[in-house]
Amino acid sequence: MIMEQNLQTCNELVAKFESVITNPIIKEHETYYTGVDLGTACVVLVVMNEKYEPVAGAYEYSDVVKDGMIVDYFGAITLVKKLKAKLEEQLGTQLLYAASAIPPDTESLDGGAIKNVIQSAEFEITSILDEPTAANNVLKIKNGAIVDIGGGTTGISIINNGKVVKVSDEATGGTHLTLTVAGAMHKSFDEAELFKRNKAHHQELLPILKPVIEKISTIITDQVAGYDVNDLYLVGGTACLAGIEKIIEKRTGITTHKPINPMFVTPLGIAKSCTDIITV
Repeated sequence: MIMEQNLQTCNELVAKFESVITNPIIKEHETYYTGVDLGTACVVLVVMNEKYEPVAGAYEYSDVVKDGMIVDYFGAITLVKKLKAKLEEQLGTQLLYAASAIPPDTESLDGGAIKNVIQSAEFEITSILDEPTAANNVLKIKNGAIVDIGGGTTGISIINNGKVVKVSDEATGGTHLTLTVAGAMHKSFDEAELFKRNKAHHQELLPILKPVIEKISTIITDQVAGYDVNDLYLVGGTACLAGIEKIIEKRTGITTHKPINPMFVTPLGIAKSCTDIITV
């Protein structure tokens, strides 16, 4: 029952965020908190008020990040500045504070780059956390595993009695699905990416993509081995693929849940971790 309530609350928050992307809530607030999610396929900015309610948001597909790592530093700064300026104009205020997240176990490799991007976009960065843990700020899972299937990697956070006991990240995600589509359908990478994003094509693509999804399932099985994991929760842009949860559940043998729009769970969780207290 608690699990179902948490998922319902998550879905309600996601639905509210989707609404404010097109219809921002413009009121007088003392402080706004921003979550910046620099994803492999998409950069998302979430703005919350001091009560941690979504009031505005923006996102744009890009290629400034590959496999969870920033490969176009200047492009990343430019894009974050662009989205920030758009939101500031909508809200009629300056956005000061931001938090962000990185794939698990990559802090020494890319944590500094992400911090520099956000600071270069004229934010005061308050925290950087790992992506699956950020997602749990929304999901509120006490026991289970959060699986963040992004564009380049699959991050897994195992939670026991409300505490994160293991985080891991392995290279397989949406990019690999796109390459499979490109090869099977004789399309360029960019054409295959756009084709894959269209939900109208998901039923057609699922059989083609099944081997890659099964590989992701194997990654999950290997990473949760030895832990008492009875539930999986899928987040990340790649988890938006219709039917992916059924294949993962069948392959892993673990009950698998998916929010209405998995792409926005992690950025919402990032924003919920933001404060006006600098801890980085």
